[in-house]
Amino acid sequence: MANVVVVGAQWGDEGKGKIVDWLSEQADIVARFQGGHNAGHTLVINGATYKLSLLPSGVLRSGKLSVIGNGVVLDPQALLDEISRLAGQGVAVTPASLRIAENVTLILPLHRELDGIRESASAATAIGTTRRGIGPAYEDKVGRRAIRLMDLADLPALGHKIDRLLSHHNALRRGLGIAEVDGKALHDELTALAPRLLPYADTVWDLLDHRRREGKRILFEGAQGALLDIDHGTYPYVTSSNTVAAQAATGTGLGPGAVGYVLGICKAYTTRVGQGPFPTEQDNDIGRLIGDRGREFGTVTGRRRRCGWFDAVLVRQTVRTSGINGLALTKLDILDGFDTIQVCVGYRLDGKEIDHLPAGEGAQARVEPIYETIEGWQAPTANARSWAQLPAQAIKYVRRIEELVGCPIALLSTSPEREDTILVQNPFET
Repeated sequence: MANVVVVGAQWGDEGKGKIVDWLSEQADIVARFQGGHNAGHTLVINGATYKLSLLPSGVLRSGKLSVIGNGVVLDPQALLDEISRLAGQGVAVTPASLRIAENVTLILPLHRELDGIRESASAATAIGTTRRGIGPAYEDKVGRRAIRLMDLADLPALGHKIDRLLSHHNALRRGLGIAEVDGKALHDELTALAPRLLPYADTVWDLLDHRRREGKRILFEGAQGALLDIDHGTYPYVTSSNTVAAQAATGTGLGPGAVGYVLGICKAYTTRVGQGPFPTEQDNDIGRLIGDRGREFGTVTGRRRRCGWFDAVLVRQTVRTSGINGLALTKLDILDGFDTIQVCVGYRLDGKEIDHLPAGEGAQARVEPIYETIEGWQAPTANARSWAQLPAQAIKYVRRIEELVGCPIALLSTSPEREDTILVQNPFET
């Protein structure tokens, strides 16, 4: 029986939270492997709505171990606030149910401040970040000056590490004309946080390896989407980490052989938050109708999402870059009632037809979608739990998507509710 990796197959916001929650019933461990609290998952369970940003979706199921891997960047206060908010909804998150990699990089207030300053500096250079400090924290990780969770367990040595960090940041802040960071104040803040965070710390790679050898099922949960990958996404309008499935191994400390079935999540249409190319965007009444029906507002930022038709070219590309074995198609019900539906089957660039999104920023902005028109359906798909409950034309739409992206549909989601899911192929039993 395979471990399962869940990744977004578009630009994020595909409904990964519900699918991970649904699959977590069969898993023993749910592990986040990249990103930070810029991710946003909304889950609806028995009519109650839960909003997660940093915690794995498995925290909502009792008896499951949740893990935050080393590939994540962790904001200590955001974590504690999220744990407190869930406690108010009757969900207890304790060191018995949550383990955090001791070598995870911490997001500090200076990271959030720098992120905001950069985004506000110029509309020409803004890329649409959530201003949560994710990018600057990853920069410090790669620059080998980050403060990691394990550093809070050695307070005498923490001062030296803060000095190393601030030698970079204070020089940068002087250049930006903003006040320098007080090293002692930062040390005091981290010292106060240490006893609240360290009980969750663990050697996650070793923990997961032992559990895997015991035959436990691991569900790897990604954030954002493959089109926001720092290498394979629409650069520079991307996130600061690798979001493709291969990161599940790197971001948890397990070898690639531990990663099994890759499930890609995609909407029956396309959305994007922030700046960057979007070939099938409908900046018109159709796009607004899709957005209103789908309640397309960011879980973290509240920003209205840009909406457009399904882009089979992009999903086919992410199927290949993430090695996706099956897709979970979400929000099919949002397309109920359309007389016709457009699907992008190719691009035209400078008069020439191409079958992929080019890597260059200029070329990405110039591509024009080539559409295929598909007949819509009038009967509702909302809340369907079997193929027999779907209109025939809706099934044809799903089958056509399978053909165009070269990947089978493994799951179909017809509402935000946990149980409104049609299972075609169980990823854990392949």
